[in-house]
Amino acid sequence: MEIKSKFGTYKVATGNIYTKVGDVNHNKEEIIKLIKEAISKNVSVLTFGELTLIGYTSQDLLFFNELNIKEEAAIKEILEYVDDSILVSVGASFRFKNQLFNTSFLLFNHKVIGIIPKTFLPSNNEFYENRWFSSAKDASFDKVIFDNYEVPFGSDILVHFDKMIVGVELCEDLWVIDSPSNHLALNGANVILNLSASNDIVGKSKYRNNLVKMQSAKLLCAYVYSSSGMGESSQDLVYSGEQLIYNEGSLIASSKDEKGLLIGLIDIEKNINDRINSSQFKYKINDDKEYRDIYLNVSLKEDELLISNYNRTPFIPNNESNKNERCNEVFELLKKALKTRLLNINCKKVVIGISGGLDSSLTLLVAYEAFKDLNYNKKDIIAVTLPGFGSSKRTKNNGGELIKKLGVNGKTIDIKKMSSLHLKELDHDLNTFDVTYENAQARIRTLNLMDLANKEGAIVLGTGDMSEAALGFCTYNADHMSMYNVNIGVPKTLVKEIVRYYSLNHEEVKKVLQDIINTPYSPELLPISKGEVNNSQVTENIVGSYTLHDYFLYHLLRNKFSKEKIYRLACLSFNDLDPLYIKKILDIFFKRFISSQFKRSCTPDGVKVGSIALSPRGDLRLASDLSSSIFNDENR
Repeated sequence: MEIKSKFGTYKVATGNIYTKVGDVNHNKEEIIKLIKEAISKNVSVLTFGELTLIGYTSQDLLFFNELNIKEEAAIKEILEYVDDSILVSVGASFRFKNQLFNTSFLLFNHKVIGIIPKTFLPSNNEFYENRWFSSAKDASFDKVIFDNYEVPFGSDILVHFDKMIVGVELCEDLWVIDSPSNHLALNGANVILNLSASNDIVGKSKYRNNLVKMQSAKLLCAYVYSSSGMGESSQDLVYSGEQLIYNEGSLIASSKDEKGLLIGLIDIEKNINDRINSSQFKYKINDDKEYRDIYLNVSLKEDELLISNYNRTPFIPNNESNKNERCNEVFELLKKALKTRLLNINCKKVVIGISGGLDSSLTLLVAYEAFKDLNYNKKDIIAVTLPGFGSSKRTKNNGGELIKKLGVNGKTIDIKKMSSLHLKELDHDLNTFDVTYENAQARIRTLNLMDLANKEGAIVLGTGDMSEAALGFCTYNADHMSMYNVNIGVPKTLVKEIVRYYSLNHEEVKKVLQDIINTPYSPELLPISKGEVNNSQVTENIVGSYTLHDYFLYHLLRNKFSKEKIYRLACLSFNDLDPLYIKKILDIFFKRFISSQFKRSCTPDGVKVGSIALSPRGDLRLASDLSSSIFNDENR
């Protein structure tokens, strides 16, 4: 079957109407209005609530065949408005072979393509569904007749809508121990629709949200939940009217008691990639029944990338409170990991090269807090500044000030003389400012740190972060190497936020840390003028924006997206930037990422703190001689 959506992104929606209990014609007209609107807005899948056509609180009206006849007539009329661009799920009762079922009618291209009966019927406390309905488990048939044609019937139906595989469960089915959606997902469903009529009592809304959230997270799927509410009888209960769209535990859209459509954008390619990477979806499914697949010949009205909840800084939450929580959590993980390493090797001294930049500042702060927790002497943190040919006054002062404020053991080793002698031994002109000139200084810095650590009985703590490792923006066997790398699991954008967070909670170092945060990234290896770093030595002028690089890194490794899709996403997320600039930096990213695997193949230990990591012993197993052809952009 032809794949219609190149990027695997779709609009899904819930439809919430003001229900008139027992008034099928009114409810039908309201449903038709929302179907028309959904089609005009290019929605691919739309679900309404439980028993939408008749009203969940119809109760003993359900026994009257006349009402069921009206429901079937209404379905036939609704079908006139359902074309081949949308799959619609409508809640209705259905009679067949002396049984009455609480069902979802699946509508596509002017036909009923499947009828899904509810499996678990609540009949305790305020619910009494066993009085009226039979369960899906009680059906002795898997096909029914509707409007003189055969329709698949059962809870074992999977509908293939392009890359989406849609399964359906109804209300209580979600709340039980062994939900039908568990089996639907294991058999391929990556979108679950839930037609519900959930009442509201104190605390239930929060519980319901958590239930939907965790089911979507556990099943690595999109979960589209629509609860009837408005207009349902308040005789004994008030109904929620809650509409929820989650994808893999992330809230895409929600509303409550709001008439109309709730539309969410979901990325099914992400779900598929995550499932392929998940152990729970790798093996043969042991199930009691065979699931039936219905393939739809879909006509999508657009073939463009839709963006859902991808923000510009995927490693950093948008919400300020969540951002601070993330920074604190990561800092605590880094500290715990370092404490564990020091205890396990019985080491009470560390050596850190301090540049006056963000990365080395974070390593120093983590070591400082770890030593406090362990009751180690903070003077056994040996913080070394190593000024070279390009060291600026600003970074030297900031590094020294931070060492002083923390009260750790500060030491300065000027590497200029040693570097000059070394370059002369190589017959290298001291006025030739090439890669040899720069890397010789970086390696001499590491040589001094390593030998000092040996002398002091300490270990060298690395300062390079994940973004630098991804780009290979480090000198092999220099800042690339350490005895333990504190920051390797933290991307550059998050390093900055953690240092910012620390500064807000530690007044004694706030001023110096704020200046470090505002200092441009630079290796500071080329001669400077008037104590200031030349623009040509500013890292982001060399490799491009770290905000972009971290965005590219996340979507490549976390979501396994193609280069073209990452580019298109970036153009949407960074719509204030020139697309040509985005393309240029993306090309730099892929070129450097692929060519730098050999550096990552022998990286020192360092703890993983997020959903991705670069360690060859953990998350990332790539050949050092990887071909770049898989990431070509000929089609862009």
